[in-house]
Amino acid sequence: MKHTKYEKARIIGARSLQLAAGAPVLIKLSKAELESINFSTVKIAELEYEKKVLPISIKRQLA
Repeated sequence: MKHTKYEKARIIGARSLQLAAGAPVLIKLSKAELESINFSTVKIAELEYEKKVLPISIKRQLA
């Protein structure tokens, strides 16, 4: 199922907050990759989202 742009923003934001609070990164990144994204939690969350490894799901209400 494809996420809407609002769901994607919410997922990435929630995961970024988790990373900022000390949650482990779910993908392997080299030091060069981390330096290229300036250790940004948002960028790491986006990479995790693109690789579909996030432990976050969306429940939609069907009307």
